[in-house]
Amino acid sequence: MGRLPAMTYREVVRKLQEAGFVFDRQAKGSHEIWYNPHTKRRTTVPNHPGTLPTGTLRAIIREAGLTIDEFLGEE
Repeated sequence: MGRLPAMTYREVVRKLQEAGFVFDRQAKGSHEIWYNPHTKRRTTVPNHPGTLPTGTLRAIIREAGLTIDEFLGEE
């Protein structure tokens, strides 16, 4: 498990799509719900400018049921 790089909203969404997630719905404010129909898991992604805080990125990965290596595509 390596160190997480700084990632923007678009980079996070691209990684989630590669893991099988699809846009589900708009949540409150600028947050979006992404859903994986195969694993039946959901994760909330804030659509904010700039890079996401490391803790937020870790929470997204944990909600998605992925390891950091799976998320980064380093398997």
